[in-house]
Amino acid sequence: MTSSTDGPDPVDAPIVAVTVFPDRARVTRRGTVTLAPGEHRVPYGPLPLNLLRDSVRVSGHGPATVAGVNVVTRREPVTSDAAVTALEAELREIEAAIAVLNDADTVAAARERFLGRLAMRGAGALATGEPTAAVRFADGLDEQLTAIHAARRARERERLDLHRRREAAERRLMDLRGSTRPDRLVAEVLLEVDGDGEIELELSYVVPGASWSSGYDLRLAGDNLTLTWHGMITQRTGEDWPECALKLSTARPSGALEVPELDPWYVDVERPIVYAAAAMAMSAPPPPAPGAAPMQTMMPKARAAVRDTSASVEEGPVAATYTPLKPVAVPADGTTHRTLIARFDLAARLDHITAPVRAEEATLRATVLNTSGHTLPGGAAALFHEGDFVGSTRLEPWAPQEERELALGVDDRVRVERELVRRTASKATLGSSRRTDAEYKITVANHSPRPVSVTVLDQLPVSRDAQITVKELSAKPEPAERSDLGVYTWKLALAPNATQEIHFALRVESAKGVDISGWRD
Repeated sequence: MTSSTDGPDPVDAPIVAVTVFPDRARVTRRGTVTLAPGEHRVPYGPLPLNLLRDSVRVSGHGPATVAGVNVVTRREPVTSDAAVTALEAELREIEAAIAVLNDADTVAAARERFLGRLAMRGAGALATGEPTAAVRFADGLDEQLTAIHAARRARERERLDLHRRREAAERRLMDLRGSTRPDRLVAEVLLEVDGDGEIELELSYVVPGASWSSGYDLRLAGDNLTLTWHGMITQRTGEDWPECALKLSTARPSGALEVPELDPWYVDVERPIVYAAAAMAMSAPPPPAPGAAPMQTMMPKARAAVRDTSASVEEGPVAATYTPLKPVAVPADGTTHRTLIARFDLAARLDHITAPVRAEEATLRATVLNTSGHTLPGGAAALFHEGDFVGSTRLEPWAPQEERELALGVDDRVRVERELVRRTASKATLGSSRRTDAEYKITVANHSPRPVSVTVLDQLPVSRDAQITVKELSAKPEPAERSDLGVYTWKLALAPNATQEIHFALRVESAKGVDISGWRD
């Protein structure tokens, strides 16, 4: 980067478009100049200090050709170049450190969701096994979740310290410059003007310190689910964004991409380790030369019509770009600003599900098909039922025509009760086994004014030793499903104010001298 202390004033080029990515943003400015034929150096700015210089691009309309672009820093003569350069480098390092913390938070959130799914899948199987195995499984999950939360708190403290350092560095930078107009970056565009006429230039660049995520409101009314999709935008890029052509993209721009390839996998006799740092350094790609001008777009000499991109979603090979229904101004203060992306109605199939062996309550469940045509990114979702807030959940990425189950809270109008109605145990005698019989009754009552479908889950223990056998003695009504892990599923259809009972009995036999662990009533 070069520096400049004089030259013409920068062209007035306000921000006209912003595309926000998950970890950065592309900003477009537009300005108009009228120049005589010949070669001209036109400055555009001021620009953010932390922009990615290789991302600067220029295009436009008019009788001119872009011969080059040079990103320079304009400083007052009284300013200490060395001190300012050091502070600018410190600010870039702070932004990079904040980006690393944000990436770590993203990974931690993904791992926490994975552990949650693992707990749901493993709980059913472990409930039929030994209590010690279930306790070890739960303890392992607790340890990992505790470590995730502790690391997140540590990162938040580190992020707060980084924000304080950045604010202090920015104040020192202002003091060093000693001017009410802070020194900023400008892009000097070298133009070769062919004839008289107005020249419109668009300057675009990428800046870190910006991000967006999805947020949802899910409102159930009758059998209709209204999904409201919001884009949650935040940025600390150093410049405020006005209301403009705003787009939200799921792409993750990268400075260097490679097609993955595999090297041979060798095994050999173990030998002393030889570090190959020098070889690695030689094979690394060379960094771009400082001040190198990026590739520029040649402008047509005749004005061409600008294409109108009015689609609400643009699907690419690996990402999608969404245009919110209404743009929103986003200041560079780090606060979150919400803009509406879409709202649509989805048909929901409602039923209730209960596992009274765990909790004597029925959960209202909605099975919903995504008929919107949008691939919905993952994000936090607030659930509402008939206008009442019932809780929050995490909506995983949802593809078109994909079906999802949503828990909409406990329905107190469907009452569930499970009780042990009989239990007998016989002692083992010479040459015989010890026997335990148990019978359970589940009562499901519908106190709502409409018919309901209820899925009831219960289970038989599963033996993990040949000396213990488990038998089903009876089950009325017949379960709709029996799994290999002993889970029974009943499907009940209850009219308003109707009640239905489920009875099932089991027998556990063990050899003489064998103590059973994991039994519960």
